[in-house]
Amino acid sequence: MEDFITIKRNETEVNLMSPLTWAYVGDCVYELYIRTKLVNETNYKPNKLHIEAIKYVKAKSQADLLLKIQDKLTDEEREIVRRGRNTQNHHLPKNSDMQEYMYATAFEALIGYLYLTKKFKRIKEILSINI
Repeated sequence: MEDFITIKRNETEVNLMSPLTWAYVGDCVYELYIRTKLVNETNYKPNKLHIEAIKYVKAKSQADLLLKIQDKLTDEEREIVRRGRNTQNHHLPKNSDMQEYMYATAFEALIGYLYLTKKFKRIKEILSINI
């Protein structure tokens, strides 16, 4: 992926971004991870792939994943999660409650932050704990 997409921001610049920007990127990275995993491990047709992917990327699942790994995060990662969870977001999906959505946003922020700071190995470690 590093050869395909060039990240042009340094860690200082990434730290100055809104946690919602991290979550925006993290949502995409996580969904791509899930979709790729399903394509690699199943022979499902596109509709079934979509149905299975939703099970992983919905807010409740992401919130549950974050709670599962919290004790395995570094202090820096916990701070990223805290910032992602506490950020003001005025959007709430119809199939999620506010707490689930806040934790899902925190999970996406963590994945996005790690991606933007090029900590790909750590993303892989975190996702392999969960999936």
